[in-house]
Amino acid sequence: MKKLFFISFLLFLIKTTFSQYTNIQVNIPASTDPEEVTIAINPVNPQMLAAGANINYFYRSSDSGNNWTEMKLTSSLGVWGDPCVIFDSLGYLYFGHLSDPISGYWIDRIVVQRSTDGGLTWNDGVGIGYQYPKQQDKEWLAVDITQSQYRNNLYVAWTEFDDYGSPNSNDSSRILFSRSTDHGLTWAIPVKVSDRSGNCVDSDNTVEGAVPCVGPNGEVYLSWAGPLGLLFDKSLDGGQTFGTDIFISSIPGGWDFDVPGIYRCNGLPITACDISNSQYRGNIYVCWGDQRNGTTDTDVFFTRSTDGGNTWLEAKRVNNDITNRHQFFPWMTVDPITGRIYVIFYDRRSTTGTLTDVYVAKSSDGGETFENFKVSQFSFSPNSFVFFGDYTNIAAYNSKIYPIWMRMDGTDLSVWTTQITDTIAVTDNDEENRPAYSFQLNQNYPNPFNPNTTIGYEIPEDCFVELKVYNVLGKEIKTLLSEFKRAGSYELNFESGNLTSGIYLYKLKAGSYSQIRKMILLK
Repeated sequence: MKKLFFISFLLFLIKTTFSQYTNIQVNIPASTDPEEVTIAINPVNPQMLAAGANINYFYRSSDSGNNWTEMKLTSSLGVWGDPCVIFDSLGYLYFGHLSDPISGYWIDRIVVQRSTDGGLTWNDGVGIGYQYPKQQDKEWLAVDITQSQYRNNLYVAWTEFDDYGSPNSNDSSRILFSRSTDHGLTWAIPVKVSDRSGNCVDSDNTVEGAVPCVGPNGEVYLSWAGPLGLLFDKSLDGGQTFGTDIFISSIPGGWDFDVPGIYRCNGLPITACDISNSQYRGNIYVCWGDQRNGTTDTDVFFTRSTDGGNTWLEAKRVNNDITNRHQFFPWMTVDPITGRIYVIFYDRRSTTGTLTDVYVAKSSDGGETFENFKVSQFSFSPNSFVFFGDYTNIAAYNSKIYPIWMRMDGTDLSVWTTQITDTIAVTDNDEENRPAYSFQLNQNYPNPFNPNTTIGYEIPEDCFVELKVYNVLGKEIKTLLSEFKRAGSYELNFESGNLTSGIYLYKLKAGSYSQIRKMILLK
């Protein structure tokens, strides 16, 4: 009996100690200082992943994250941390970071570099927000991959400091925002988003944590933390103007707090929006961390808005443990195809001391409930004398999820990820109630047309779809669509612009299927 009990206990221990997810090291072992991580999935080729880490590390994978190549990013404007990678719907890759230029001064601007070959080569980058002698810090990027008029617009938000770290009450901080309408080659003059400024101490009363996201109709949303708590603002004109700040929630204990073993810790917010065709399409979500339950019990919190950010639900806890241990450094993403929500965070629910695990929380019901599961295979114990970074990251696309995090062994840092396949579908109706679709490209209407016409198509399976317009000589005129789509029936609007009267062709390519139709423009 004792032997049987011991075997049962051992099996339980193995099951609860080790994650079912194989952890993959992203950095090469010789690199022992990467932290503050970012990851992105290419929607044109979802097997292609990009990642980054402080100060200037870039990583790429062409096999769904099984193998990674490491390089160091360079620019004449300097590459100085706060990395953010993102793909647009054309497959162009962007790397946002802080500056340390040859000619200039430390963090004097935000820099965005572009690669058109998946990170093999990069341009020198464009500087944004230079305003001597102010400092520009904590940037994050977003891109519009919807079918809105602002499709492929790039957005960046960040904190501007009059004098970083200054306790002088005359120095202040503010949230700034800029946009690019030409794939990152030029950027608009920054606009101020925050109505209320913060101080420059880089703590609770500084305005920080502006992570922009895009809504299903091209809306731009962002939230941030500061002296008034969590605030929110939005733009309905592609980031040209913003409205009045809206209060989301208080942050009891502030966004700047201590966690044992961590050099410094924060609970700055992450903003995301559901642009899928799920029943939660258009929901806006904000996730953050705070110590409202005590300084020994950091937790991850979440709220949502179903009315464009005008009102927000009461905050709810994401981590579902019943301990008074720490959960910290959350990051959130929403799968643009399925609408499911995923949150990564560090977790100490099953450990003692500073031993730390990595968990992911998933919601399939618009943030009403969260399932928690461990993704790290082995715990680690960070050293508070070594800077650990300020954030983790997570990316999701069509039920493939890639969390990314740092771990510390002794004083050596490393970057890790794992591959999660979410097999539980989230749909408006049960699978058997779905209408039957076929591969089909419909005749545009009206036809002839001037100046607009509607093009419809159907696909019977989830696949990558391209819809392009050509002249009669076969020259490509415009790409109307280039992204992964779920099975269904869709319509797009084609605007003729300055095209002359004549016959034009439009071609649908969906998986291995393709079809061409004619349309007539009469002006």
